[in-house]
Amino acid sequence: MQHTDVAIIGAGQAGLAMSRCLSERGVYHVVLERGRIAERWRSERWDSLRLLTPNWMTRLPGGGYRGADPDGFMTMAETVGFLEDYACSITAPVEDGVEVLSVEKIEGGFRLLTDRGQWSVRAVVVATGNSDRPRIPSIAKHISSRIRQIVPRDYRNPRQLVQGGVLVAGASATGIQLAEEIHRSGRPVTLSVGSHTRLPRLYRGHDILWWLDRLGALVKPVAEVSDLAAARRQPSLQLIGTPERRSLDLAGLQEQGVRLVGRAIAACDTRIRFNGDLADTTAAAERTLRRVLANIDRAAVAEGRDSIEPGSIPSLILSAEPTEIDLIDEGIETIIWATGYRREYPWLKLDVFDTRGEILNDGGICSYPGLYVLGLNFMRHRSSSFLDGVGRDAEALAAHMAMFLDASRRAAA
Repeated sequence: MQHTDVAIIGAGQAGLAMSRCLSERGVYHVVLERGRIAERWRSERWDSLRLLTPNWMTRLPGGGYRGADPDGFMTMAETVGFLEDYACSITAPVEDGVEVLSVEKIEGGFRLLTDRGQWSVRAVVVATGNSDRPRIPSIAKHISSRIRQIVPRDYRNPRQLVQGGVLVAGASATGIQLAEEIHRSGRPVTLSVGSHTRLPRLYRGHDILWWLDRLGALVKPVAEVSDLAAARRQPSLQLIGTPERRSLDLAGLQEQGVRLVGRAIAACDTRIRFNGDLADTTAAAERTLRRVLANIDRAAVAEGRDSIEPGSIPSLILSAEPTEIDLIDEGIETIIWATGYRREYPWLKLDVFDTRGEILNDGGICSYPGLYVLGLNFMRHRSSSFLDGVGRDAEALAAHMAMFLDASRRAAA
């Protein structure tokens, strides 16, 4: 059995950020990664995907983007390269190809059983990320096996799809990008629209995330959020990262020929029923959009940045009647469930879960002394799950962990 102070599970941006923060404090640790550094960026993303955040937001403790295109958007290969370089620069003690099979509480800490041996540690950081397992609606199991069903992590490009139409369920960042790409490949696409947050890519001469960063919206602490559960359920921003820095929304997809329907609510064999809620969901997105833009307008005036006009962003409230279709009759042979993610920790043998299987925590600090979680959505602030935001959380948790380790050493002396 091997021994160290802290085991970090996961070598994505969260695990690497925590490694750097612990190293800065002189805390001995190991980073256990089931695959390779940045594995999900390597193997669970489609070929054309770029980050939704501009390059200048690619910031981790002690390192960040230093290239010649700060307003561009990294490809997946560039993102993997950035994280590999970061791991090297901080000499992160990563052991890749190590799958954690169980984490159990023992006297004085935790025992980790892996497929390559055991570790005894005094603290554990679960840094497996927010996008762990696809969330697939229960209606999916009622759909005929004649219809191929996949999730975004299994999609690479339109060439892998069977010929025929495609139903994309979900209209956040992933859903709208896949709908456009697949439609441009010549396949008819139907987009089932649920809750989404519509934003323009550029506003008043700056990236929309530049404004949100400027306003402090991305670092708003959870203590200032009136309904935290609702905030954590918010869909990802309806943005796309492209060299042209263009916007993409439902109106644009509709103009290209993508068919828009409401939320998928029931299915039986080859038939699927959609709610008539498109007007409600687009109206809710419109209200959010106008509220965000009004906040930016006030800030622009207050800071003397109002010389650049906001430009026209048309109102977008669409409607669709409740409808039921036969997928085969409509020529739809594939469904892509772009309906978000859930988390699952079958290897964590501790009583730390709520009724939905999420790890109970207060800003990443769990009820079990020495157990921490990092990289979850809105964990300490709005950008806790962002590549740009996870470092702030890592620094806070590393400070708490250092105090915990010092206290436990004194208690054991």
